[in-house]
Amino acid sequence: MASPAPLPRRFFAVDSRELAPQLLNKLLVRGDRVGRIVEVEAYAGALDPASHAYRGRTARNATMFGPPGHLYVYFTYGMHFCANVVCGDAGEASAVLLRGLTPLAGLAEMRAARGPAARRDQDLCNGPGKLCQALGIDRTFDGADLVTGDREVALGDDGTPPPRSPATSGRVGLRVATEVPWRYYVAGAVGVSRAR
Repeated sequence: MASPAPLPRRFFAVDSRELAPQLLNKLLVRGDRVGRIVEVEAYAGALDPASHAYRGRTARNATMFGPPGHLYVYFTYGMHFCANVVCGDAGEASAVLLRGLTPLAGLAEMRAARGPAARRDQDLCNGPGKLCQALGIDRTFDGADLVTGDREVALGDDGTPPPRSPATSGRVGLRVATEVPWRYYVAGAVGVSRAR
């Protein structure tokens, strides 16, 4: 598979609700493993009670306050890592959660990383914890620069545009602000998680 074109820093320097649908069909690359982004959720920093940054900066969420185009990775429920694309202006703490990928390359590595729970391609990256496990993304990738690929993880563009009218819904797995339609996805794509 040909290397996708890197995305410029300015691509990420917008509000999370603007960036989220534009991330659909972009490529997340980690070494030889590549997936097409098919599901995301926007989080709006201090304006959003569901955001990790709602109550301000901490050691855990510091990356969210940094410059756009970096990866914010956190550990949740004592078992899963989740990856977010930091966006907006530095200090805003705006981010987009990566929720689902269609696997494109490195599937054998993804299957080995996911283990027996992933019997089908659909099961490899259909959820934020699953995609991090499949790509081997953990807390050591917090702060990775997605523009320069400084830690072998990057976002790229192979020319596939985002959907003109992406599917939307309320966000998944939250206790607050679930009603806002800030989950964007490619309807019917392999790798879209099941909303509960």
